[in-house]
Amino acid sequence: MNLEIEIYGKDFCPYCDKAQALAQRIIADRGAGKYEYKKLGRDFTREELFESFPGARTFPQIRVNGRVVGGYTEFEAQYK
Repeated sequence: MNLEIEIYGKDFCPYCDKAQALAQRIIADRGAGKYEYKKLGRDFTREELFESFPGARTFPQIRVNGRVVGGYTEFEAQYK
């Protein structure tokens, strides 16, 4: 199954960097899928973030195949 991973992050965010690295590893290991990194202020606003992720309180926020996973810790727990 192809994974489509969306990561919503911001500058100077170590967990955003970790999420991107994990997404790259997952895609490489599976040999299929893609990930997209969206950056606050360039690709979305805080208001748009809260519309997409109403319970968000931290960065990054991650979606896999359209389903909200949560932050980096939840992403890592599911796909490590």
